[in-house]
Amino acid sequence: MTGIFTGSFDPFTIGHDDIVRRALPLFDKIVIGIGVNERKKYMFTADDRMAQISRLYAAEPKIEVRTYNDLTIDFARRENASYIIKGVRSVKDFEYEREQADINRQLGGIETLLLYSDPRYSAVSSSLVRELMHFGRDVRDFLPT
Repeated sequence: MTGIFTGSFDPFTIGHDDIVRRALPLFDKIVIGIGVNERKKYMFTADDRMAQISRLYAAEPKIEVRTYNDLTIDFARRENASYIIKGVRSVKDFEYEREQADINRQLGGIETLLLYSDPRYSAVSSSLVRELMHFGRDVRDFLPT
């Protein structure tokens, strides 16, 4: 059974890594899908994000990393995914992910598995890390080693 874990991952944080590692025992394969939206401005290129994540999981044969630039549901179909894996840090995240899950189920019949973030990582977000980086702060504690 294949699950996809999708996001812009700009950058991929310790919270993302925690969700992937907790979901890993549930699936035969997890495909990390790096979404690329031409209308969005990124700090890191898609190739940089893909390289970072691929290095992190180089020793894990059950994880593959790909980019995509269409709907998540279309990416899920191409990957023959049974589930979309999402992390939820807050009520705000939950509401957003619930709406996305409803649409993805309606459009493609795929279910979304929500994993609640570890409380240690609930304040960690890619946007927070980007902001800290912008102001020259050390962000090593928020990124996987």
